[in-house]
Amino acid sequence: MSDDPDDEDEAPEERVFVPDFDAGRLDTFVAERVPELTRAQVRRLIDAGDITVNGSVADKAGQKVRAGERVAILLRPASPIDVEPESIPIVVVYEDAHLIAIDKAAGMVVHPAPGHPSGTLVNALLAHCGDSLRGIGGALRPGIVHRLDKDTSGVMVVAKDDATHVALSAMFKTKTEVVREYVAVVHPPPAADAGVIRTLYNRHPVHRKKFSSKVANGKPAITHWRVIERFAAGAAAVRCRLETGRTHQIRVHMADTGTPIVGDPLYGRGGPPFPRQALHAERLDFPHPITGEMLSLRAPIPDDMMQLMSSLRSAS
Repeated sequence: MSDDPDDEDEAPEERVFVPDFDAGRLDTFVAERVPELTRAQVRRLIDAGDITVNGSVADKAGQKVRAGERVAILLRPASPIDVEPESIPIVVVYEDAHLIAIDKAAGMVVHPAPGHPSGTLVNALLAHCGDSLRGIGGALRPGIVHRLDKDTSGVMVVAKDDATHVALSAMFKTKTEVVREYVAVVHPPPAADAGVIRTLYNRHPVHRKKFSSKVANGKPAITHWRVIERFAAGAAAVRCRLETGRTHQIRVHMADTGTPIVGDPLYGRGGPPFPRQALHAERLDFPHPITGEMLSLRAPIPDDMMQLMSSLRSAS
């Protein structure tokens, strides 16, 4: 490694933790202490040999961390991003020097992946924000701290610098300072007008692309919901607030309690035809990680869902 201060190569950063109690799984332990890392990223570090326990390279994500063990994590500089900027229109809800919030359209994939190498939100953000996103949060997901499913619309926030990325990642992991509300159209309608769904949550035991709240083991998942409009056609519009943020959580919770989201290709059944899951992230509130100002961001219900609800009113 060159000692030249103008050398563009950056040295890896090592972080060391020594728990004073038996801390459970290695991947969970590291993800909780390095908030900018997801568990998937931690597992990739383990696979790359970049995490050691008492000086030995960790061999699996599920190995147990015991009190007094020295866990060292080597964080290498982000690889130069090879995703090309694309001039794709995006709707900006809020923007400053530290972050940008957009109203993601249904059908837009958040980050590049096999089968979606271009046309993603990341491609659009690179064109909009320029070099301010490069190197933040990894080569393929610059600045991304949370995501919406491809066919879920609504408000998303993206970090523009490392400090904001770390702070937002921590907020979205703990959920204590973040308010996330969604609007969904479900069929059939709930019997009650409001409720709280509290379950364990994990991968579906049979269908590996699905998740389930009907499991014996898993993480806690909590969704608050209330009906905002009932349609005599046998459907309802509901507002859901996430207390936890598991993958597909609202879709799974509504389906597993007998009121699946209209148009959901994975968890839905029957109901009025709709080309996607009728789910929209309408509200996102959180304190600005740099200024401390409380941000309250809104994305109006999109035209396709408004038309769906109008047709259900007409059918009533």
